[in-house]
Amino acid sequence: MAQRQQEKLDRGVVALNANNNKIYVGWRLLQDDLDDIAFNVYRKEIGVDSVFIKITPKPVILTTDFFDNNVKGGHAYRYRIKKFIGGKEEETPGEAYVFMNNSNQPWYSIFLKDSITAKTVGIGDLDGDGTYDYVLQHPNFSTDPFWKPGYWKRSPQPYKLDAYSSTGKFLWRYDMGWSIEAGTWYAPYIVYDIDGDGKAEVYAKAGEGDPREPDGRVLIGAEYLVKINGLNGKEIQKKDWLSREGFENYNFWSRNSLAVAYLDGLKPSLIVQRGTYSILKLEALDKNLNTQWHWESVGNDLKYRGQSGHNIVVSDIDEDGKDELVPGTFALDDNGKPIWHLGLGHNDFCYVANIDPDRPGLEVFYGIESRSQKNGICLVDAATGEIIWGYDKPTIHVHEQGMLADIDSNYPGMEGYGCDAKDGGNQNFLYSSKGIRLSDKNMGSLEPRPLWWDADEQKEINIRENIFKYQKDTLLNIEGNVLFVADIIGDWREEIVTSFAGEIRIYSTNIPAINKKVCLMQDHQYRMGVAAYSVGYLNPAQFGLQRNEKRKYKKKS
Repeated sequence: MAQRQQEKLDRGVVALNANNNKIYVGWRLLQDDLDDIAFNVYRKEIGVDSVFIKITPKPVILTTDFFDNNVKGGHAYRYRIKKFIGGKEEETPGEAYVFMNNSNQPWYSIFLKDSITAKTVGIGDLDGDGTYDYVLQHPNFSTDPFWKPGYWKRSPQPYKLDAYSSTGKFLWRYDMGWSIEAGTWYAPYIVYDIDGDGKAEVYAKAGEGDPREPDGRVLIGAEYLVKINGLNGKEIQKKDWLSREGFENYNFWSRNSLAVAYLDGLKPSLIVQRGTYSILKLEALDKNLNTQWHWESVGNDLKYRGQSGHNIVVSDIDEDGKDELVPGTFALDDNGKPIWHLGLGHNDFCYVANIDPDRPGLEVFYGIESRSQKNGICLVDAATGEIIWGYDKPTIHVHEQGMLADIDSNYPGMEGYGCDAKDGGNQNFLYSSKGIRLSDKNMGSLEPRPLWWDADEQKEINIRENIFKYQKDTLLNIEGNVLFVADIIGDWREEIVTSFAGEIRIYSTNIPAINKKVCLMQDHQYRMGVAAYSVGYLNPAQFGLQRNEKRKYKKKS
């Protein structure tokens, strides 16, 4: 049986300062690990030890983390992990560095060329070594094409993409040029190994020359999709982007998106989109950028006009082993044919997950920006488009990214949050998976970001500088502008990546775990969600149905 193309991951070893002069060490459990796997931790003190020395008194089996208590302030260390199976050790790739500074400092930094401030970051394994590298878009400026005072601003400089290795080495810079305005919707890019060579490429919208009007807008000129070599930043291939033809004006044609989906269940395709508020155009491309299918909201599909959101959600909603697309308040099958549509208009947020565990299949949690007489916040059956429940009164504009996560153990399944700009203010909604309105209190943000940080099954919440438990105390204060949340290193808990001038900072928990789980990035739907973090709004990734939270082990033969 053919196997799905997957990333090769190393152990993702991380070493962090912790309380009481200890070093916390965490690493990945991988989906191919045997059920009786254990681990030994090895340490080398830089400038003192010539080889790595085992520091675990016995193999670690219940978790994939360990505290090293025998360290000294002002000293630097490296850590490695070895598998222990059947009484024998095996080498595993991956290594971590830490400088012991006698603090509780659960983060490490990558320092950036020219003191730039990253606006977004995409991750992928650019060199094929099993670790995630970083592709940053800068400067930290964005303008919306909506032609109205306060939205559109002239770009101060063209966007650039900078690539850094997992260890912080600067790799290359790609200048997107003046033909691409500096804004989220003009300049999508995505990092993923679509051609299957084991190394991630970068795909981006591109143009030629300087076609700007005197006021700075780009109304004409060639538009391309470019494939960029992840190792050196050189263009490998390009093809025409979806055309401006048929769009009424600049605001509508200037909205573009990218995603990755496994339409045949085995190999990745690149999904390209143009349009949000009027005509919609989507195209699927294979590894050679050949068109697999093309779909537009015209003719018999005219009813889909303006039904898009700000992201393309990728999920196997019909459980056929192939990815479908939920680009807004409608769904497309793996062959590009429409499956269902709600007719609710444009949504600001959309999350697909197993939200209500008592129902079969997946559900979709929506926040609708378009004025609605009802169902401005609603839960929908992902396979059929049936509205399961919704807010039964009018809404004006349900905002931004909302939130979906299991944050309250008192209710089964996941909780969903959103805000509506009613009467010039906000009305707030926190719902259970069953449609019970749990709260009308403002959580303090239009985009609270959930993440696994401590050791229990409920997610914590990040709002600006705080990570806290729902209705409980703050666990950590962080610094910087949050770029994304994902499990990119260490055990199954998630990291927060933030940006400063000249730095990105990776926050990772140093709270001891109580169990072990497979690396979240090996859940297919979660990985597709993380791939899209460099495009559109930041919508934290969700699991597909295939993930078993209790842990699916590969059995010994």
